[in-house]
This record gives sequence, structure tokens and C-alpha cells, in this order.
Amino acid sequence: MPNGIINVLKPPGMTSHDVVSFVRRQYGIKRVGHAGTLDPAAAGVLPVFLGNTTRLIEYLADADKSYRAEITFGFATDTGDDTGQIIASQPYTRPEANKIKEVLASFIGVNEQIPPMYSAIKVDGKKLYELARLGQTVERKPRKIVISNIALVRECEKGIVFDVTCSKGTYIRTLCADIGRRLNCLAVMSFLVRTRVGNFYLNQSLTLEEIIARKEQAIQNADSVLTHIPAIILSEQDSLAVKNGRSIQCEKTGADLIKMYDKQNNFIGIGREICQAEGRAMLAPVKILSPG
Repeated sequence: MPNGIINVLKPPGMTSHDVVSFVRRQYGIKRVGHAGTLDPAAAGVLPVFLGNTTRLIEYLADADKSYRAEITFGFATDTGDDTGQIIASQPYTRPEANKIKEVLASFIGVNEQIPPMYSAIKVDGKKLYELARLGQTVERKPRKIVISNIALVRECEKGIVFDVTCSKGTYIRTLCADIGRRLNCLAVMSFLVRTRVGNFYLNQSLTLEEIIARKEQAIQNADSVLTHIPAIILSEQDSLAVKNGRSIQCEKTGADLIKMYDKQNNFIGIGREICQAEGRAMLAPVKILSPG
């Protein structure tokens, strides 16, 4: 069974689940998952995990993401993007570039964002988009998000293009509407491409055609998702111990999680450091991808 991660360039028109189904068919395996859902109309980076590497998806879940988005001014839709039904429209005066930059900069830091009705968040066991399709609207609690960087790329005939780096759980459709509100304009998201998820970048992502052409080369090592975690090389005896679920002694590093490799530099899995006295610690296995 193939194991590893594919940095997929999701095309517009496919759901994230469609991409997972595509990978399952290409590699003939059922155990496939993705990190960070993209809207069907959006394109960009979608890390897809194969085999037992799906156990590492959680370590990418909290990663920052980067996007390039286009806003179109003058109308609003029920979905927040230009694929929805128009619910309001109004004439607008194009904001000055300095005003646009000022408003964009005002979003840097911690913000509260109300999730859109067309989202997969569950309320009383039902996904919001299911309720929205029934014509229902329910109260949504604001969520805290973090915008670490946002910048104007260019002005368009009817809107703007901007880049943003943000925390997980940020809805770019909602951000576009909020930007319009601060500019005193109705606004929708009219284009979106995700340029980064953690350490997976757009310029390194593969189209579906490229994956078909070189299936084996498309798969990255499982530990490519864990570049932010320090590593340790274990002796043969310690490698066998952790593979069988036993804790081992190690030098104290001060890190919480540690990547573990054997002497042949094969990735074993992740351990958690449990501090002890006199600079020593115990390393307890957390996720083992190479069992004994």
C-alpha cells in the first residue's frame, strides 16, 4: 500500500472529496484523506494523505494558510461568492487605493468572524449548508481568527485582488464581504486560489494530469508534513522498543513532540518527551507509522 502525501493542485469545479476519490482510483487504495477543505469553485493547494500517513493529518490541521483572492464590488450573494444567488446590489464609488490598503491593514491581528451559512459547520447535527439549501438561516457564533498578513496585489475594473495569510477556520468569502463593508461597498469573492498550506506551496503542487503521468514520484515522504518538529535518530534497540509501543530514555530537548528515525534514516513516527530530572527524559510513542 502506498504511503505518503501528495501536494495536489485542486482545479476549480471539483470538491475536495472529488480529489480524494480521484486519488483512491489512481492508487487503488481506500485509505485516503485531505487536510483543509477547499470550496468547489476554488483552486489551489490541497495536501492529500495516503495509507497510514492519514494518521498525520491532524499535524497539518492547525497550520496557517495563504490565499490570493479577488473581490468584486457592487452586489452580495447568499453564498458570499459569485456562484450564489444575488440578494442585494447597489452602485458604488471605487475606493481610493490608499483607503483600500488602510482597510486591509485593519484586519491584521485577531478578528471575530461569523461563519457563512454555506459552510460545513454543524449545528444540532446538521451542516449549515444543508439548512441554507432549505432556505433556513440560523444564528452562528463568532469565531476568533488571526490574519497575520494581508496586502493589495492590484485593483481591477470592478474590484481588487489581495493576498492573505491566516489561521485555520478563516472563511475568505466572509473576509471579502467584511472588507467590502469597511469600504462601504457590497462585495463578493469572485476568485480564490490557495497558495500555501503549512509548508506545502502552490509552485510545488501537481495537477491531476501530472499525478497520472508520474504516480510514484508524486508521493512525498510522510515526514514532509512535520518539518516544524525536531528529530532524533534511535538505536536499533530503541527503534524496536518504540515500534512496539514502549517508552525509551533520551536526552532532554525541551520539545513537546519529536520525530523519530532509525539508523537507516527511516521515519518511524512521533514521540512525546516526558521530562525527568538531571537533563534526562522519557520519549513516549504517540504515532508509529512503522510498527514492529
